[in-house]
Amino acid sequence: MLVATRESLPGHVGNRMRCVSCHLDEGRRESGSWVGVFAHYPQYRPRSGTIETIAYRVNDCFRRSMNGTALDPAGRDLPDIIAYFAFLSRGVPVAPPGPNTRLQKWAAFTADTATGRQVFAATCAKCHGERGEGTAGAPPVWGPESYNLGAGMARVRTAAEFIRTSMPFDQPGTLTDQQAFDVAAYVSAQPRPDYRGKENDWPNGDPPPDVAYPTRAGRQQQPR
Repeated sequence: MLVATRESLPGHVGNRMRCVSCHLDEGRRESGSWVGVFAHYPQYRPRSGTIETIAYRVNDCFRRSMNGTALDPAGRDLPDIIAYFAFLSRGVPVAPPGPNTRLQKWAAFTADTATGRQVFAATCAKCHGERGEGTAGAPPVWGPESYNLGAGMARVRTAAEFIRTSMPFDQPGTLTDQQAFDVAAYVSAQPRPDYRGKENDWPNGDPPPDVAYPTRAGRQQQPR
């Protein structure tokens, strides 16, 4: 289901993405790794402002990255997916996740989308298509068949971290930090499906600075 998501769960996937489009090597590669994730849930996540179960987190990906609908918690599919995460987490101590500072370094960067477009054309388009539409070997990164605006990958810093550590797929780590940030900004500026209810994200008024849309709580906390 994670490798052939659309084929396995067609009623829950609204685009051409697969779970392993972002969680590479069946969830084993460092960026987006599923190794250990089972041991860190339930956990508080500021985007929802709640303590999330791992089932909630999986379904949030179906709603956002898959631009689809949630799986039935009482069905067989969701427990099977969670069982795979548990398998990858064998031996990992059950504990809250540690501080996550991996995106902080991107605060010092200023994006140049024109350069990002050039790098994308030279390095990324061969797999993702000249218009980001995807190919047989790689997912679309914008347009109607890609992840929606509410997905984590729609954030520039999240995308930059993924691109820097994991792309190009056959030569990861060959782009500079600035190139990765420019490509992320260029891709994130392209059209993609909307996400209904996105204004309710970060209900405690603490959205990250690279969120691509205003939130209701964030607007309420702006100085008058």
